[in-house]
Amino acid sequence: MFSVIVKLVLTMIIAAAITPFVRKMAFVLGAVDNPNARRVNKKPMPTMGGLGIFVAFTFSTFVLLRPQFPTHELFSVFLAEAVIILTGMIDDIKEIKPHQKMAGILLASLIIYFLAGIRMDEVSLPIIGSIHLGWWGLPITIFWILAITNAVNLIDGLDGLATGVSIIGLFTMGVVGYFFLTVTDVYVSIWIFALVAALIGFLPHNFHPAKIFLGDTGALFIGFMIAVFSLKGLKNVTFITLLIPVIILGVPITDTIYAILRRLLNKKPISQADKHHMHHVLMSMGLTHRQTVLVIYGLALIFAFISLLYPLSSLWGNILLTIFLLIGLELFVESIGLIGENRKPLLRRIEQTIKKLARNEPGQK
Repeated sequence: MFSVIVKLVLTMIIAAAITPFVRKMAFVLGAVDNPNARRVNKKPMPTMGGLGIFVAFTFSTFVLLRPQFPTHELFSVFLAEAVIILTGMIDDIKEIKPHQKMAGILLASLIIYFLAGIRMDEVSLPIIGSIHLGWWGLPITIFWILAITNAVNLIDGLDGLATGVSIIGLFTMGVVGYFFLTVTDVYVSIWIFALVAALIGFLPHNFHPAKIFLGDTGALFIGFMIAVFSLKGLKNVTFITLLIPVIILGVPITDTIYAILRRLLNKKPISQADKHHMHHVLMSMGLTHRQTVLVIYGLALIFAFISLLYPLSSLWGNILLTIFLLIGLELFVESIGLIGENRKPLLRRIEQTIKKLARNEPGQK
């Protein structure tokens, strides 16, 4: 274990050291984000920062930590990673269309399913029991990867935001995996921590004021790997193992779900970008760039802590925890106006109930 920790620290150093070279490469290749109405940066910023994370992570898994991982699975996942990185780099340089980007993620997902053999095979639900997915495992696995990958990509809107939230989510996932997976699967946690180490090494370059952005190269890669790692724990899905990664990734998933709802309610295409994501709304409330990022980090930590309670609770405890979490989340979303200033049904219902109770008190008219 001491040897593994030393190698993870070395992975951080490699990521931190290689990022300045990636920054120079981004300028040479034209992978630069220029200021526009949707972006918060005021000057041209190099993107493609995810390439540095990928290189450090790959070196760590293939050289430093190589004996820890099954050969076939490691090489199969690497092939899928390469497809994602290539897709992200092309998008950072040329800005490809959304369906082209989705095609790259789909190809990588098929590699994960057929070549790496990482997939959902079976679901165990309370009362109902075990359900073998059969051929349904393919579309469900692909949907899972597409959804998680795009969720992380959507929150990549401020300096260090997606990087920090991913560090919190992945670290929690690694801890859960280490304590609750079987001994033979502990390598999955080491694999996760290798990516966490690479992200930590990159974060100083990406935190506000950033010197380099993740770009789609980084956001797609991180989201894709989070999806793959969560699938490793979802091979035979139970109610708890399904909920844990969803709760861990509460921030990007919440932002994605409410972005879809907001666009549907406003009768706009789901794929149409806007400036009403969680970080945009918090900044419009008067928070600074750094304060907004730290608030969302705090929210991610709350989700992470709650996710750690699930394996320790009973079934009914988990159900109650989920209900209270959903209510609290809805109250938070409505209080900041994530869907819209005029769409606050739960807050209005609470306000009406309080007024009604006040009118019914003795001595009140």
